[in-house]
Amino acid sequence: MSDAELPPLNLVEVQRSVAAELDRVAPVIDELGRRFAAAGHELALVGGPVRDAMLGRHHNDLDFTTSARPEATEKILKSWGEATWDMGRAFGTIGCRRGEWVVEVTTYRSESYDPDSRKPDVDFGDSLEADLGRRDFTVNAMAVRLPGREVEDPYGGVVDLAHRMLRTPGRPEDSFSDDPLRMMRAARFAAQLGFTVHPDVVAAMTAMAGRIDIISAERVRDELVKLICAPYPRLGLTLLVETGLAERVLPELPALALERDEHHRHKDVYEHTLTVLEQAIDLEDRLGGKPDFVSRFAALMHDVGKPRTRRFVDDGTVTFHHHDVVGAKITRKRMKALRFSNDEIDAVSRLVELHLRFHGYGSGEWTDSAVRRYVRDAGDQLERLHVLTRADCTTRNRRKADRLRRTYDELEERIAVLSEAEELASIRPDLDGNQIMGILGIGPGREVGEAYRHLLELRMERGPMTEDEARAELQEWWARR
Repeated sequence: MSDAELPPLNLVEVQRSVAAELDRVAPVIDELGRRFAAAGHELALVGGPVRDAMLGRHHNDLDFTTSARPEATEKILKSWGEATWDMGRAFGTIGCRRGEWVVEVTTYRSESYDPDSRKPDVDFGDSLEADLGRRDFTVNAMAVRLPGREVEDPYGGVVDLAHRMLRTPGRPEDSFSDDPLRMMRAARFAAQLGFTVHPDVVAAMTAMAGRIDIISAERVRDELVKLICAPYPRLGLTLLVETGLAERVLPELPALALERDEHHRHKDVYEHTLTVLEQAIDLEDRLGGKPDFVSRFAALMHDVGKPRTRRFVDDGTVTFHHHDVVGAKITRKRMKALRFSNDEIDAVSRLVELHLRFHGYGSGEWTDSAVRRYVRDAGDQLERLHVLTRADCTTRNRRKADRLRRTYDELEERIAVLSEAEELASIRPDLDGNQIMGILGIGPGREVGEAYRHLLELRMERGPMTEDEARAELQEWWARR
């Protein structure tokens, strides 16, 4: 089923799902509801857990909102849970764990952003309806009052949920002005839930895209990761591009729409990239079956070097020479700007740089040494490189696609055979540094490194040698110097 074919939800099924989920979480919600009521406070299950209950999804992390101030909430939770924490106290949030359940209880609040500030001003409120009104989307602005389990839906979230529609409780312009990150969240929820975004929300996102600039890179990054790891990332990415938000947070993506792929002239590089992403997702069973951000982001970024390397040839063709190397540099720069970890940056950049390497394989002409280098250069990203390379085939020519698949099957078989014989994943020279120094009679220094690299090149070219063979080669190399 495509993204656009998700059917409306049946309201009877929604009601049945909610009842079943509330029964499942009854040990938590009923007891906490009674404790807060006994202390004279209101309590309601709210937000994502309510939405997901209606979608038939189960969570053991539960969010609540309350009329109680944080001090009172903390006192009640300490008497119920096994551990509490108050890292969100400034925002009115106290957390608690009991067994397999994790709960967060937040005081009714209203928050807004100063036009030039990245951090919200928080004021506590006294009304559940007002608290729901400040939430991002109607499907997240529903609550279940406790302990009576009455559903509160003042903004039509159930109807929007049934129609798979994202709307804001009030004017979208006001919502996005209060918290511009909600524009990213709209794209993320579209990708996670397969929902359509209301035209008024899309219009506001387009008009206010520049407001995202006041949000920290870390918060933007976190939303982007969730979007890319969602079930329907094309929906969210397309929304970011169409509203102009991508120009602000990931400008390399919309830039691809301007280019023509030299091998797939019937589609632009932007569409090709989204297809590669979807095909990489289809191959994730090779990576454990769970959403793999590194693999997905590499698929998204693999051709970002094309706009800078495009050249027109006299015969009318277009080339993108070295776009792999240029793309890796662009990817590294963008990921640094988004505050990704060094390990993530290195992994994605390496995949982007290596994504064309297989195409030099031809129909199997690589020597064993070339196969060894392929494995060595991929390092611990080899399995992801297999996924990316296979996903990068989007040709409509069935014969060509079958030929590429068979050829890559052959390469993987050769890697497996060599790996079994030579432990390719941990290729080292046949002599280590201490042996080199002992044979040559030298101490630590630059010459040891040169000798080590020479032996490694021999290992890659010829495969394993005996210690005597390696010693002879080392001495011959040393004599030539």
